[in-house]
Amino acid sequence: MTMAMAGDPVDDRERMVRTQLQARGIADPRVLAAMRKVPRHEFVPADLAARAYEDSALPIGHDQTISQPYVVALMTELAQLGPDGRVLEIGTGSGYQAAVLAEVAKEVYSIEILEPLAIRAEATLRRLGYERVHVRRGDGYRGWPDAAPFDAILVTAAPDTVPPPLLEQLAPGGRLVIPVGRNRQTLEVHRRTADGITVERSVPVAFVPMTGEAQRTR
Repeated sequence: MTMAMAGDPVDDRERMVRTQLQARGIADPRVLAAMRKVPRHEFVPADLAARAYEDSALPIGHDQTISQPYVVALMTELAQLGPDGRVLEIGTGSGYQAAVLAEVAKEVYSIEILEPLAIRAEATLRRLGYERVHVRRGDGYRGWPDAAPFDAILVTAAPDTVPPPLLEQLAPGGRLVIPVGRNRQTLEVHRRTADGITVERSVPVAFVPMTGEAQRTR
């Protein structure tokens, strides 16, 4: 069932792209096209659908949030995925980031530690026709080794330090986009090169903590 919206969601998405994304430097045309296409209002609770295209994170239950559109677009842009790319997402949440990734990559693998969110996200993605998103319920700390290597890995919850298994599952040239830090976090891009791993730091961000094994390794 499509959620009721106060305005036209197509117009709302166009306004979101223009005022929240392009105005802040998001320039990749494939990322912008994905953000124009994916119906964010379908991924938020029904009582928040009218706020779906605001420049803010929104609660989705279980003390989790759907990231603000700018952060979703930024992480997707930093991943630098081609149309044949294979990407792993740690933290499915609502499924919105996975849907955006599916618009720019060939295959998306997504892991969610909270079973109710995994079930709901998978149902939403299937209903909207995102058959190339594969959702698994589990702890994402060790990644998805039987589907590796990946051209990009996006982590949508913050560990204190980068989980080594995720770096190991990057393909040559692959990029890990991850918020790192306990209280104040920085979005980092770790890239596998012929000489090892390079690290670039992007912007300050605020994500929910990564749970499971990430907490036990503190």
